[in-house]
Amino acid sequence: MRQIIVLLVCCVVLMKNRTAQSLGKDRNVSFPELASKYGYTTELYDAFTEDGYILRLFRIPGVRKVPILLMHGILDSADTWIIRGNTSLAITLANQGYDVWLGNCRGNRYSRRHIYLDPNVDDDFWDFSFHEYGFYDLAAIINTVLYITDVERLDAIGHSQGTTIFYVLGSTRPEYNQKVNVIVSLAPVCYLQNVPPPLETVIQYSPIIYNLLKSLHVQEVFEENEQKKKDLKALCVKPLIGYAICIYDIMFPITGYDAEELEADFLPIFFDHFPTSTSVKNLYHFAQVGYRRQFARFDYGVDRNLDMYGYPNPPKYELENVKMRVALFVGANDFLSTVEDVAILKQNLPNVVRHLVIPRRKMNHADFAWGLHMNEYLYPYIFDVLNTYASENVSSDMSI
Repeated sequence: MRQIIVLLVCCVVLMKNRTAQSLGKDRNVSFPELASKYGYTTELYDAFTEDGYILRLFRIPGVRKVPILLMHGILDSADTWIIRGNTSLAITLANQGYDVWLGNCRGNRYSRRHIYLDPNVDDDFWDFSFHEYGFYDLAAIINTVLYITDVERLDAIGHSQGTTIFYVLGSTRPEYNQKVNVIVSLAPVCYLQNVPPPLETVIQYSPIIYNLLKSLHVQEVFEENEQKKKDLKALCVKPLIGYAICIYDIMFPITGYDAEELEADFLPIFFDHFPTSTSVKNLYHFAQVGYRRQFARFDYGVDRNLDMYGYPNPPKYELENVKMRVALFVGANDFLSTVEDVAILKQNLPNVVRHLVIPRRKMNHADFAWGLHMNEYLYPYIFDVLNTYASENVSSDMSI
C-alpha cells in the first residue's frame, strides 16, 4: 500500500497545471545533441498524422538499405534508445551500419505539435490512448520512413508500449503488415491480467482514479514542465534516499527488482529524459486491458460505445490479423510484461518467429531499455533475429 500511495502522490504532483510556467531555456540535452556526443549526425523529420498531430522523427543514417525503426515505451521518448551512450541500442545499431530511425508518439517532449490544437491549452489534444498511437502515429511514422528511404518495408524494434502499437496497427490496418518485415518485441505489452500488486491493485481501482482525474479536468500526466522535472530529479538523485524512493518504492514494484542493472550513478541522466508526457486516457486504457482481461478498444461506457463502435462493449483487437513477423522477448522477473501474459499473446498471434525468456533470471521490464549490461545479455538475441530475417534476404512475396 505504501508504494501505491507514493506512486499516486508523484503522479498528482506532476499532473498538468494549465497555469504552470512554460519550458525554460535550460532544456535537457536533446537526442541530436546526445548523438553528436557519440559521433553521429542526426537528421530531423516530421510525420503528419491523419488527425492533425505532428510527430518528430530522428534518423542516424547508415549504409544499409533497409531502415530500422525504434519505438519507445510508455512515458518515454526516442531518448531512451541513446542515453546509455556507446552501449545504447541506437548507437550499437549505428555502429553496425544500420539506417536507424527513432519515432516519438504524440504528447511526449518531441511531439507536442498539432495543426490547430495547443497541448498547453486544449484538452482535446490529450484525447488519445495507445489506440491512436498505433492507428495514427505508427502508420504516419512508417509511411514517412518508407517514403524518405524509398523502400517497401522496414525492420522494427519496440519496447513495452512500443510493441503494443504494432499489434494495434497490424490488427486494425492489415495493409501495414506488408510494410513491417519483422518487429522485435522487447517486454511486449498486450495482456495485463497476470501482473502482481501493487500494479494489480492500481488497475482494479483505476476507474475511480480516472473519474476523479476527469472531474478535476486533468488530461496530461508527467507534464513537460522544466521546474517540476528539476524537482523530480533533485529528489531522485539524492544519495540513498532518492534511489530508495524513486526506484525501490515506485519503479521496481512495477517493473521488477534488479538493482544491478540500474545503478545509482545512472539516475541523473535517466531522470533528465524519463518520464515524459502522456495522456491520462492512455494510462487508463492500459488499466482497462488489465481489469477487463481483454486487448480491446477504449471502453467509454455502453451509451458512447454504441455511438463509437455500434456495440455496447468495445471490440477486441483482432490479433489474427497481425501477420507481420513477431519476435517476443520477455524477462522472467518482469512484473509488467509477465511470462504468463506474453504466453497468451503468443497464442493469439499467427506469425511468432521467436519466443524467448531471456536467460538472465533478474531480467525486468526496465533492463530491456536501460540495463547496464544489456549489450551482453540482450543484444545478441536481437541481432540474431535481425540477421535471420534480414529484409535483403527475404522474398518480396512475404506470405501474409
